[in-house]
Amino acid sequence: MDLFSALADHNRRRIIEILASRGQLSASQISGKFNVSPPAISQHLKVLREAKLVKVAKKAQMRLYRINPDSMSKLEGWAHKMKKVWNYMFDRMDQLLKSGEKKGGVKWLKILK
Repeated sequence: MDLFSALADHNRRRIIEILASRGQLSASQISGKFNVSPPAISQHLKVLREAKLVKVAKKAQMRLYRINPDSMSKLEGWAHKMKKVWNYMFDRMDQLLKSGEKKGGVKWLKILK
């Protein structure tokens, strides 16, 4: 499963948020923050592990989960790239609207201001 499919579920996004704010937690500590059954949280953690969004370490009988910073960097890089694309598109649209306004041919622009 890819990063975005794994994050499509609100419970999985919430798990990521919890781990981001709390650091490393056990499955039971994570499960205690939800009104969902522990097996359901376990499935969500499995999806996050398979998408490489979280890493797991075994400590005695416990599994400790933490965010995978490499995957977070990939998400951040994608978001940054999309921001640049959209900023370029909005800047270009702004230029086109201003050039049309100067020519006097686009009177409806005054409604947008």
